[in-house]
Amino acid sequence: MAEAEATAGSPVRLRRALSLWDLVFYGIVLIQPTAPMPLFGVVSVEARGHVVTTVLIAMVGMLFTAISYGRMARAYPAAGSAYTYVGRELHPGLGYLTGWSMAMDYMLNPILCTIWCSKAALNIFPDTPYAFWAVFFATLFTGLNLRGIKAAARTNEVVAAGLGVVIVLFFIAAIRYLSASALTVADLTRPFYDPRTFDMDLVFTGTSIAVLTYIGFDGISTLSEEVKDPRRNILRATVLTCLITGVLASLEVYAAQLVWPQYDQFPDVDTAFVYVAGRAGGVWLLQLVNFALLVATVGSGTGSQLAAARLLYGMGRDDAIPKRFFGAVEPRRRIPRNNVLFLGALALAGAFVLSYQLAAEMLNFGAFVAFMGVNLAAFWRYWVRGKKKTLTHFLPPLLGFTICCYIWLSLRWTARLAGFCWLGFGILWGALRTRGFQRNLVHFDMPED
Repeated sequence: MAEAEATAGSPVRLRRALSLWDLVFYGIVLIQPTAPMPLFGVVSVEARGHVVTTVLIAMVGMLFTAISYGRMARAYPAAGSAYTYVGRELHPGLGYLTGWSMAMDYMLNPILCTIWCSKAALNIFPDTPYAFWAVFFATLFTGLNLRGIKAAARTNEVVAAGLGVVIVLFFIAAIRYLSASALTVADLTRPFYDPRTFDMDLVFTGTSIAVLTYIGFDGISTLSEEVKDPRRNILRATVLTCLITGVLASLEVYAAQLVWPQYDQFPDVDTAFVYVAGRAGGVWLLQLVNFALLVATVGSGTGSQLAAARLLYGMGRDDAIPKRFFGAVEPRRRIPRNNVLFLGALALAGAFVLSYQLAAEMLNFGAFVAFMGVNLAAFWRYWVRGKKKTLTHFLPPLLGFTICCYIWLSLRWTARLAGFCWLGFGILWGALRTRGFQRNLVHFDMPED
């Protein structure tokens, strides 16, 4: 009946098909249950072995931000995420700039995943050209997202289950390895606090890197128009995803630090966790973890492209970017097909143009602009304008903003320069579309249900 009415003249809307646990699985795969593994070596060196401490500190900061995301999704259950929250609560122009920053963040993530997967595949098949793998993975991400939202949710569940098996095998190998060692109480507590090497400044430096473990949880809120009971489930799924990720990540790095306590003696810092797995379980586990990280990145690339397509749909529907192209929904599968194809082409092009390091640093710029904006929007709505001025409405968004601002200011100058150039281009685009801002830049459209 709904599809018949849509074809009769009413606009085609996204289908509400996702449950709470669909969202949680999606968020975990988007973040990656193996998220701390690629960062382990770098954080260990920076924080002098206090990786668990940095992951826990980062979890606290991200939980505050997750609460703000959930509360704003309850107020505005629309597909635009932070773009919608900031624009409707603070100012349309600020919402536009937030969305523009998020667009950089979300569009860079599929590019990052395409580059990493292509290079990881070269380690397995060194005779195959890089270009082949770039085309393969960009096409794979796009094809998976063209199947529809429920199919993407089922893929997420399969990926999460497979990664869970690999993580369990790592834990079993680590426990067997450690059971043969004579660990003291000092050995068991050293990953949290080692008086010989602890330095608060260095721990916070490590935290600014460890927070990447949680990047991507905000993608849950972009699916607000495809969720059953979004006013409850977005908040619950966002907080649950951050909490589950934080606990799992802490256990992973804690076991890794016990297996390899020498924080600065890795054969290769970037792939340190792979060597930890090799020490715990042998060559077979080393290869398995290496393959699992490849699979995890495929899941992250697919999920990030899904979230980016919904963000562009929200901005296109509101006419912040060309509505005819970005605001269109394909009638049969009820997905923003144009956006999915656009992002697939962008991921392929970016895989040949950008370096992995620069793309990653620019991604952080856009992510934390959005995080700060959402925390400010939540503070403004529930404390400044709210009737019930409780501590729970005051403290979480304020702490979330402060922590995110600290991390944002700690970015390297090259990332900040590239990010501000992107924002400048966004302002120029807005000025051209509004003839010098003589009319409203954004018109926000909310779903009827």
